[in-house]
Amino acid sequence: MEREPDIVIIGSGIGGATIAAGLAPRGAEILILEAGQRIEDRPENRDQRAIFQRGHFRPKELWYETDGKGFNPGNYYNVGGNSKFYGAVLVRYRREDFEEMQHRDGVSPAWPFPYEELEPWYSAAEQLYQVRGALGDDPTEPEHSQPYAFPPVPEEPAIAAVRNKLKKGGMHPFSLPLGVDIEKWLAKAKTPWDAHPNSFDGKMDAETVALANALQYPNVRLQTGARVTRLVAAQEGGKIETVRYVADGEERSVTPKLVILSAGAVQSAVLLLRSADDANPRGLANRSDQVGRNFMNHNSSAILAISPWYRNDSIYQKTFGFNDFYLSDGNGGPPLGNIQLLGRISGAILKANIPSVPEWLLDRVSAHAIDFYAMSEDLPHPESRVMVEGERIVLKWTRTNWQAHLDLVAKLKAVLKKAGFPIVLSRPFDKRTPSHQCGTVRIGNDPGSAPLDVFCRAFDHPNLFVVDASFLPTSAAVNPALTVAAQALRVAEHITQEDLRQ
Repeated sequence: MEREPDIVIIGSGIGGATIAAGLAPRGAEILILEAGQRIEDRPENRDQRAIFQRGHFRPKELWYETDGKGFNPGNYYNVGGNSKFYGAVLVRYRREDFEEMQHRDGVSPAWPFPYEELEPWYSAAEQLYQVRGALGDDPTEPEHSQPYAFPPVPEEPAIAAVRNKLKKGGMHPFSLPLGVDIEKWLAKAKTPWDAHPNSFDGKMDAETVALANALQYPNVRLQTGARVTRLVAAQEGGKIETVRYVADGEERSVTPKLVILSAGAVQSAVLLLRSADDANPRGLANRSDQVGRNFMNHNSSAILAISPWYRNDSIYQKTFGFNDFYLSDGNGGPPLGNIQLLGRISGAILKANIPSVPEWLLDRVSAHAIDFYAMSEDLPHPESRVMVEGERIVLKWTRTNWQAHLDLVAKLKAVLKKAGFPIVLSRPFDKRTPSHQCGTVRIGNDPGSAPLDVFCRAFDHPNLFVVDASFLPTSAAVNPALTVAAQALRVAEHITQEDLRQ
């Protein structure tokens, strides 16, 4: 018989896999429960019609609006979580993101600790995920105590030409910090990596880096196809006594000393709410009534800049961004957000959103276009929330700061027209495209207003940690993966010092 684990980690995304990597060398018996399976090395992985037109990898599930209308959310359930499909942008929050910041629609609250507290762990996460990058071009970049592990991903000539035009126009484009071995990626097939699944093809995701690192240790086990259904808390003291899950059609349970919940911003909140009992009628870790609340999802849009005089023969494209409107609107007004390149858009990808137009025509358009992603902060709002109604997941997204995002898109269009693109089109993303969901089980200093302390430990349950994008008190306006990884390493060290020594 296998030993009962000392630690159960629920989920193998960026949070779960990274904390597993941080804890693995400590010798504790760790069991990682993952609801999904590994992504196999199949032709569909690089087939853009399969990915974007047929939705080959999208889960067959529905979430619901408060009015009962269902929608397919687009979250992925597999080893490595959503990072298997991510754009591999591993960027730090700005120092100012940890401080209170006034936005057009309200205040983004301060974190319970400053940037400097997380900085060493940012550096550690960058080394773990083998981030390619360069310092010095982005005026908003906070201090780094270590340089990047590798130089930036090489810029393709058509993209470098646009970067130079933007720089001449007064912008400050910088090399995106990326977790991609580009030579290995292109050796498999000449496609972008953004939104394309990774099967050990060169993208540094939760499975290929952190989980692979953790599984080198004999004390770490991964069980796939294990869907956790309930956490059972002791009536006295609040400790989580049992983790119940279903695997191979059987109901099973384990009784670890520590439980680390890393199922994602929606599913972690759902599990806590579904684990309600007589002592915790509103759900576990929910004395504050904040579990599921403050759901954030970046305000984001795709922008296509088109010029008949521009020829884009790039393959992957996604190598630079700029933050000239990140800390203000450029004229002393409130912040607007981040701008970065999308992965190269093809006719096959455009066809998924414009089915009435022939793909050959869309290919011609994309050959003269460059594609950007505009991203603005969504502020925490208590009525923006995840709820459960029986077996249903109900998502009530109260979008905030939308006008600031529209202003960012307008600024970007003006910049691109000045750079020689007379036609600039934009399309906003909605809840069917997860745009960095976060905030539903946030950290804080006050158990009356936050479920977790600054080390992601539940105030109500001393052996429960929630380590995924749930803990983020603000969404900022950059990709959150590196921040989640950095906090996971910080929490792993705290558990080592405070829990594993007992």
